[in-house]
Amino acid sequence: MKKVIMLMLVCMLVPVFLLGQITFNPEDLTDIAKAERDAHSGKLFTGANEIPANYDVKWYRCWWNIDPEVREISGNVTTLFTPTVAGFDSLELDLAGELTVDSVIYHDLPVSWNHASDRVTIRFPSNIPQNTADSVTVYYHGIPPDNGFGSFVQDTHNGTPVIWTLSEPYGSKDWWPCKNGLTDKADSIDIFINTPSEYKTASNGLLLSATPAGANTIYHWKHRYPIASYLVCLAVTNYASYTHQVPFGGDTLQVVNYVYPEDSAAAFNQTAAIVPMIQLFNTLFGIYPFQNEKYGHAQFGWGGGMEHQTMTFVGSFGFELLAHELAHMWFGDKITCGSWADIWLNEGFATYLSGLCYEHLQPIYWEKFREVRIKSIISKPDGSVYCTDTTDINRLFNSRLSYAKGGMILHQLRWIMGDPAFFGAINNYLNDTSLSYGFARTENLKSHLESAYGHDLTWYFDDWFTGEGFPSYYIGWTQKGDTVAFTVNQTQSHPSVAFFEMTIPVQFKNASRDTLIRFTNIFSGQSFKVILSFGVDSVIFDPDYQLISGNNTIGAVAENTRQRGLQVYPNPATDQVTFRFDRVPFMDSGKISILDHSGRLREEHQIARGESEMTLNTRNYSPGLYFYRLALQNFQTSGKFIILR
Repeated sequence: MKKVIMLMLVCMLVPVFLLGQITFNPEDLTDIAKAERDAHSGKLFTGANEIPANYDVKWYRCWWNIDPEVREISGNVTTLFTPTVAGFDSLELDLAGELTVDSVIYHDLPVSWNHASDRVTIRFPSNIPQNTADSVTVYYHGIPPDNGFGSFVQDTHNGTPVIWTLSEPYGSKDWWPCKNGLTDKADSIDIFINTPSEYKTASNGLLLSATPAGANTIYHWKHRYPIASYLVCLAVTNYASYTHQVPFGGDTLQVVNYVYPEDSAAAFNQTAAIVPMIQLFNTLFGIYPFQNEKYGHAQFGWGGGMEHQTMTFVGSFGFELLAHELAHMWFGDKITCGSWADIWLNEGFATYLSGLCYEHLQPIYWEKFREVRIKSIISKPDGSVYCTDTTDINRLFNSRLSYAKGGMILHQLRWIMGDPAFFGAINNYLNDTSLSYGFARTENLKSHLESAYGHDLTWYFDDWFTGEGFPSYYIGWTQKGDTVAFTVNQTQSHPSVAFFEMTIPVQFKNASRDTLIRFTNIFSGQSFKVILSFGVDSVIFDPDYQLISGNNTIGAVAENTRQRGLQVYPNPATDQVTFRFDRVPFMDSGKISILDHSGRLREEHQIARGESEMTLNTRNYSPGLYFYRLALQNFQTSGKFIILR
């Protein structure tokens, strides 16, 4: 109840005038995913290439010399580490072979090293005891590899040079020596950027100082939270800067914005939308994970965004992009996916949280957000949220699966569990001391969801996370008195799932009244009855786009179906259905065909000349919807009937 009250207060405080010009663009998520996919192309290597987990990174101290006019980097990186095994006599760091190692210093003395296959191997003069902190410094320089995908980019804007980095998933090694991968976060990092004084820098954490050094300025950024190597960043150009203040719970968070001067006036009005977004996420998911430092945006020349820890890089300032990248501070940065196969823990959550911004801050677009995501998911019959090929960048950053379907399976969990259990589980996940500021796999999230819900969710994750495709529903219904009887049939778009178990919403309505009721659908052909106090003229499945489904059909079935020349009764039926031919004796011969709900032929019966009636035994029929087709020499008709149990 406390969170609900807090959320109401937050929404009351939202400066509506800042959000009034926001519109919903159905292509926003596709554009976000495409930009991220393009930015991350060419920066993959398999998990087998990750550095062995024989040491723990504690701290990086990075000194970089950057001139935006020159595509080059030089400097040194000190790594403070602790061996996790006995007999530790060498340390490996990832660094692109195109860069040159000048020297490696250990205890103020040079030590031997080897640089091959994008890996620097440093040999120590003696073993370093297990669990003993030590450090080593690598001096290097060079031109980072130009793979065309943005790990280290030199460009211009309005004639002014700019350099930025973009390292997800394995691009950090292209420009600095580090421990890449998803097994180890540095506990903290200090970044010193030495650059000509006409430029400003953007990076992680707090800007502690800007110290003049001749024609240059040395910027010192300090970040005191655990950080994955791919979330370390820098950007340098003639930025204009301004701040927003985010008050919440007696504290204030500073949002620092570094934008191109030519875009600063327009950017200010757009970035102001970040204030209620942060307040909303603080309410739903706990205080901003890096509250003791800052949040920020740095403009760069890419079309999308990148959730560098505390300093998101953005190419534009649209509502959904800002919300998506902010969401990563909780899902992706505070807790990072422990395998790229689970990238949905980053991107699915960020997608859904951008939807929550529509729900609470721009509710006019909330239903449209869900509708568009569902239509994207069902545009193809296959595909799982689980990433089956982490070497395929198009599969990793697939907008339909990792983003839209990942987001909507979270919404379905919320629908099934209810808000208290769902949001309680997510908060428990975020605050789990074994996961918080570390790495997580889907099984970790599932465990917290099950604990809060009180029920096993293996069936759900089998269907919706590892399973592929989506369900299609056919509902046939009839009303007799105050009782509406209906049968729910389901087909699946992909054979990996035999049946999608789900709590389904069904709306019953007429011109003046309606009601929406939830039903637990556990098998195809399941029949339900509901008592209503009004006559129903239409039944609508999932009217508010809560569920992933497509190609659904709803049909009313009369108690006794009468067509020209034919009566079908009872309908719905149980053990038998009678087909009575009105013209007696029937002057033609022919046949009647019975088809199941998917259109497959179940049985056929010949109709003899002069025959007036045929009774179909349906005792062995499963509950559900069926179709009939009568074909005589000079007469044809078709219809449907329902079998109930």
